[in-house]
Amino acid sequence: MSHLLFERHAATLERAVQAIHERVYWSAYPESASPKNYGEGAAEAGRAAFDALLGKRFPLTQPATVGDVGGECSPFGPTLGVTYPKPDIDGLFAAVARAQESWKKLPPQAWAGVCVEILARINKASFEIAHAVMHTTGQAFMMAFQAGGPHAQDRGLEAVAYAWDELCRIPPQALWEKPQGKGEPIRMEKNFRVVPRGIGLVIGCCTFPTWNAYPGLFASLATGNAVIVKPHPAAILPLAITVKIAREVLAEAGADPNVVTLFAHEAGGTVAQDLALRPEVRIIDFTGSIANGRWLEEHARQAQVYTEKAGVNQIVIDGAADFKAVARNIAFSLSLYTGQMCTAPQNIYVPSAGIGTADGHLSFEEVAEGIADGVRRLLADPARAVEVLGAVQNDGILRRLEGARSLGTLLLDTQAITHPAFPDATIRTPLLVKLDVGDRATYLNEWFGPIAFVIATASTQESLAIVRDTVRGHGALTLSVYATDSAVIERAIEVAEDVGVALSINLTGGVFVNQSAAFSDFHGTGANPAANATLTDAAYVANRFRVVQHRRHV
Repeated sequence: MSHLLFERHAATLERAVQAIHERVYWSAYPESASPKNYGEGAAEAGRAAFDALLGKRFPLTQPATVGDVGGECSPFGPTLGVTYPKPDIDGLFAAVARAQESWKKLPPQAWAGVCVEILARINKASFEIAHAVMHTTGQAFMMAFQAGGPHAQDRGLEAVAYAWDELCRIPPQALWEKPQGKGEPIRMEKNFRVVPRGIGLVIGCCTFPTWNAYPGLFASLATGNAVIVKPHPAAILPLAITVKIAREVLAEAGADPNVVTLFAHEAGGTVAQDLALRPEVRIIDFTGSIANGRWLEEHARQAQVYTEKAGVNQIVIDGAADFKAVARNIAFSLSLYTGQMCTAPQNIYVPSAGIGTADGHLSFEEVAEGIADGVRRLLADPARAVEVLGAVQNDGILRRLEGARSLGTLLLDTQAITHPAFPDATIRTPLLVKLDVGDRATYLNEWFGPIAFVIATASTQESLAIVRDTVRGHGALTLSVYATDSAVIERAIEVAEDVGVALSINLTGGVFVNQSAAFSDFHGTGANPAANATLTDAAYVANRFRVVQHRRHV
């Protein structure tokens, strides 16, 4: 295989490697859906491409196909009606194993070049993918475009950059000379070969199918491993489009397209477990529930397992220079995509005696009401509200939301909103419940969805102690603190570092605790139960290959 694709994208890859070392803002793919970035007519063409997929068999040809499968319904109302090839598990693994044998023999330049070309073509399909993400996850369109498109693509490129950076540390050959005093030195030629671990399995989720799948997909692919992509049955289409593009690039580059395959299946059953326990699977990337993640960690012993599981994300409020700005920021964090983000906050701890602000003292009740009022103001206009909230992804969230209404004193009840363009969409506003510090049996569990608790504690010291216990016992991906006392901030930093959770301090502007920037933020520390590995660093790619040497005397 020629290195043409590597040469085509060398500058992008070099800049990406620079970005992971500097950790400053950089993005390879514009997040603005403007025609200036994507060309005149790109939005319309993307929508047309999406519409053309509905009600039909998805145009993907794979080996060992034994029928069709599908059943996705849009949270905004319509049934998609798309079906996908249903694979025979043994036949598919046989084809993937053959593809793995040829793929692993290629040089790292070929792996990297193919990966970045796949991402470039995915970027050109951003509008099509955005509609697919929107109508499988319930994200509002602009969020689906950004998070499901350019931001996910950046995450994929970030993984390729880490892989390339690690592989470049390994020279292909070295001449080893050991002095022998007056005699001739001992000379040996040593050759070092990167050997991939084997077939990777990416288990997708139903809320962020591309954003969460691309790191694992491209980290494995860029280190010479074939990949089977198993989407969530409710969100197949975004990853089907991805796999189709990947297979096209592989074929055009002269590689076996079965290096990347799709394993679509119906809801229910044990497909994920069956795939995960195959001896051929040597790498697993999973995003989802605590129970399923732990099962993989405990049972898929033949594989290197990377999991991003659920957790209890928390906010500690001790003081504020501008409480209105604090309330606005928290309100948006609670409302964005109806709280259906692994990084969304759930527990908000406030001292029962209240907090100090630049405008004077606020009681606990005033703080709680201020947050509730922030949500009301943000979502007062239904037309604007639906673009923030999106739609509820599944009925389990609705049942959880209803059950949470009786847990404590309602500070803000959830409301249904009618979407002006999609009258059948399931739209709900956040629920805010007041709890006492003794209600640990309630707030120490994750309540995924638009559910948050404002909890009265004896002091900020107690709030931080609860944070420590919660992260250690249940995991968390984010922690936020609001304080004007530098000692409180330093204590919060100590706690965050001790239990391994990412901390945001006094966010009041256009950045929110739920957001994670590729090339800069380390998403998932691997230091608490919510994630068993840092999902954006060198360690995430380094265990996907081994180095085997051979040597001889010169």
